[in-house]
Amino acid sequence: MCNNVGVAVSVQEAEIAARILLDQGQEHSIETPHGLLHVTVHGTGNTRRPAILTFHDVGMESKSCFSTFFKFEEMQEIVKNFTVVHVDAPGQEEGAAPYPLGYQYASMDQLAEMIPAVLQYFNFRSVIGVGVGAGAYVLSRFTLSNPDSVEGLVLVNIDPNARGWMDWAAQKISTLTSSLTEQMLSHLFSQEETSGNTELVQSHRERISKAPNLSNIELFWKSYNSRRDLNIDRNSTLKCPVMLVVGDQAPYEDAAVECNSKLDPTTTSFLKPSFRIFLLQPSKLTEAFKYFIQGMGYMASSCMTRLSRSRTTSLSSSYSIEGSRSRSRTLSQGSQGGNLPPSPSNTMEVSC
Repeated sequence: MCNNVGVAVSVQEAEIAARILLDQGQEHSIETPHGLLHVTVHGTGNTRRPAILTFHDVGMESKSCFSTFFKFEEMQEIVKNFTVVHVDAPGQEEGAAPYPLGYQYASMDQLAEMIPAVLQYFNFRSVIGVGVGAGAYVLSRFTLSNPDSVEGLVLVNIDPNARGWMDWAAQKISTLTSSLTEQMLSHLFSQEETSGNTELVQSHRERISKAPNLSNIELFWKSYNSRRDLNIDRNSTLKCPVMLVVGDQAPYEDAAVECNSKLDPTTTSFLKPSFRIFLLQPSKLTEAFKYFIQGMGYMASSCMTRLSRSRTTSLSSSYSIEGSRSRSRTLSQGSQGGNLPPSPSNTMEVSC
């Protein structure tokens, strides 16, 4: 009897330990052609479905960028069905040691060239990419070079353009007059948000200013500001379904709108929320992300969440390029009767 109790306790302890490990993720250091990448994996490693691969923005790392979103309660329905891989740009992960003075940091093109090593390491045939800011650029560059490896892209606050002369001059002035921390905040938040000095802005200011690897963050920032133009247009564009997300009045709103005009309108969705949905209202992006995945043929039997049932009238969408045409349709199809929701078959703008 005692032995049976002991075995039961041991099994229970093992299950608890496994759940804790799954929640924290398994960390890996992966050798690539341009140095080591820190990668955190959540899930069972099922290779029959594409993995969800994320890449964070400058001034953040995978945890501060994606933790709130991927730990959100309604996101768990998606997370349990996919392996999630969080990629940290070199030297950006928590606890990373500062690079030595004069270290040559990878270019944005080289960062994109590191991603295939991650897929090979885990034996992933394809991924669904989720990138924010600089991470959105990296994943777009990777997709352009490896179209067969990417089934879909979620690009938040993307700027596909190289820095122009005016941008370069403004950056030089900012470098002379503002600290690196303030430059990061201007990149991550709108002018209204930084001026308001909200609790969210204050927490990021403290996190960045006290980061032991601040010099590494500066190297990543310089690399991002030296990026090349993605050179995408309707004839040479991303071949997979794309969901563009940009906050209303976000620093890169105009760039994202321009990017939307260059993508295939039959496979592109455009969401423009009025708040920082990753950090403040992840429920909005969760619902849109679920539709996006279902449009690619995954999670077809997934039920609509409580959120969508209460917001079927407010999640309507319209499409407009320079006012030349407009179209509206609802995103609530498939909410009853188990029908598939609309696939990403036309460009749309959703204001939440």
